[in-house]
Amino acid sequence: MEKQQIVLASNNPGKVREINACLAGTRFHIRPQSEFNVIEAEETGLTFIENALLKARNAARYTQFPVIADDSGIEVIALKGRPGIYSARYAGPGASDADNLSKLIEEIRPLPEAERTARFVCVMVFLRHADDPTPVISQGVWDGLVIDEPRGLDGFGYDPMFYVPTHNCTSAELSPAIKNKLSHRGQALDNLIKQIKV
Repeated sequence: MEKQQIVLASNNPGKVREINACLAGTRFHIRPQSEFNVIEAEETGLTFIENALLKARNAARYTQFPVIADDSGIEVIALKGRPGIYSARYAGPGASDADNLSKLIEEIRPLPEAERTARFVCVMVFLRHADDPTPVISQGVWDGLVIDEPRGLDGFGYDPMFYVPTHNCTSAELSPAIKNKLSHRGQALDNLIKQIKV
């Protein structure tokens, strides 16, 4: 079966790996925008949806391919939803995963365990072309808790501090196959693929 090529509006190798794993057995194959020397879009939106659309339209203009883009982040309820849309740059522009983890850990340390509820949110969009007037939009939410002692080596971003009560471990301690079934990104992608008609 010849795969339909879709560009992912991200240079994050973890996202590319996760999404292609989720797409195994489908007619779609993801290629990162870095293969096309796409200059990253500025994420100036105030919502996950706005940022996902900005990234998708930017990548579609550069590549002339259909595009999937996602904007995702972790929301800590007691912190009024922070880091939210700023998750990837929470510790400042150019922040590493470790920098962002450290900042969030410092913020949640004073919170009692009962107030450490959190959720990962992912909004994913699909555009057939840069001027597509009817983008397909999908959302996934993964509820859990945040812990102040990171655990696990798999995953990326905030995975080592996102505790999954149903599995008694962090997201970074789950096997990739289980994580992809449970995760916000897996949910959003599954729903998106069901709606896509290229």
